[in-house]
Amino acid sequence: MKKEDLLSQIISKKSFLCIGLDTDINKIPKFLLDSDDPIFDFNKKVIDATNKYCVAYKPNIAFYESQGLSGWKALEKTINYINSKYPEIFTIADAKRGDIGNTSSMYAKAYFETLNFDSITISPYMGKDSVEPFLEYKNKHTILLALTSNVGAFDFQTKKIGDKPNKLYEEVIKTSTSWKNSNQLMYVVGATKASYLKDIRKIVPNNFLLIPGVGAQGGDLKEVCDNGLNNEVGLLINSSRSIIYASNDNNFDVNAAKNALEIQSKMEAILTSKGFI
Repeated sequence: MKKEDLLSQIISKKSFLCIGLDTDINKIPKFLLDSDDPIFDFNKKVIDATNKYCVAYKPNIAFYESQGLSGWKALEKTINYINSKYPEIFTIADAKRGDIGNTSSMYAKAYFETLNFDSITISPYMGKDSVEPFLEYKNKHTILLALTSNVGAFDFQTKKIGDKPNKLYEEVIKTSTSWKNSNQLMYVVGATKASYLKDIRKIVPNNFLLIPGVGAQGGDLKEVCDNGLNNEVGLLINSSRSIIYASNDNNFDVNAAKNALEIQSKMEAILTSKGFI
C-alpha cells in the first residue's frame, strides 16, 4: 500500500486508529471454543464490526505462534480475509523480526509475499543489513522499534551513547534515515513516551509513527497528537485490549465496535480541529 492510499483512508474514515489483534484463546468468549477455528472466528467478528472505524489491523504474531500450526492457520485466514474483503485496510505484522541479511530476506518473503502484509515491525539492533532486505519491497513498509511503551525501554533506549548528544533511540532513528529506501520506514513510539515525540519529529518529520499504548497502557491520545501529528497526519494509534476484549459475552463484537467508535470520534474531533477534514 502506498502512503498516499493510507492517508486517503485516514481522511475518508476520519480516523487513524489501528486495532491490535492480540487474540488470546484464553480470553475470547467461551462459546467460540466449540468452533473449528475459534481464533479466526473471533478475529472475523471483530473485523466485521470495527472496520468502519479503523484504518489498520495489527495481529501480534506471538499470539498465533503460541498455538502452533492451528494458530498459524488462523493468522493466514485472518490476513487473507482482511485483504479480500477490506483491501483498503493497512495491515501490520507485529512480528518484531530482525536478523542477518539472508534470514531477514526470508522473513520479508514470509510476511510480504506469502502472507501479503503491508508492513512488519522490526528490531533494528543488528543494524542496516538486517533491515534493508525488508526495504527492498515496493509499497511495503518497515516499522522500526524506536522508543517503546514498556518500562524496560529506559534500560537502553534512552541512554546516551558515549560523548554523543543523542540518546540511543535518537541515534537509531537518525542512522536509519540514511538507509536505502528509508522513505518506506515507519517507527514505533510508545504513547507513554508522548513527551519525546517533538524531538522525534525533528529527526523524521515526514514518516508515519505507530503509537501503541493508548487505552489499557494509559497513553493520552490528545498529548500524542499535540506532539506527533505532521502535515500528513503521520500517526497510527494502536489500541488492542480495550477494543477486542470490551466484553466477553455473545455481543463482544458489538461492544468492540462501540469502543472503536468512541476512539474514532475523538480522532475525528482532533482531525477537524487541526484542519485535516
